[in-house]
Amino acid sequence: MPVTKENPNLSVGVTDKAGDKIKFFAEKQGLGSAYGVKVGVKGGGCSGLLYTLSIEKDPDPDDKVVEDHGIRVFIPKKSYLFLAGTVLDFSDGLNGKGFTFENPNAKKSCGCGNSFSV
Repeated sequence: MPVTKENPNLSVGVTDKAGDKIKFFAEKQGLGSAYGVKVGVKGGGCSGLLYTLSIEKDPDPDDKVVEDHGIRVFIPKKSYLFLAGTVLDFSDGLNGKGFTFENPNAKKSCGCGNSFSV
């Protein structure tokens, strides 16, 4: 069962739109069909924690691996608690273009949406 706003199942979900963009970037990097998106957090930003996102061939040994909409998601062990229930989306609207994070754990986030605190 995929993660949704209504059903956060302690995982990271991917919307159809984000999945399409991830597939596009993986093809552009020549990764074929064996890839995943690594979603994590690191210290920094105006709210304390920054999201990280990269397309990688394989997970690290301690990454949690989930799959949603045909996309493997690699979550570093240290980031998992901060990201449980998060939905990765892609926006191409007037307010900006790029990946967005709908994180139920974020108590505060900055205006650009790349930084948050718990």
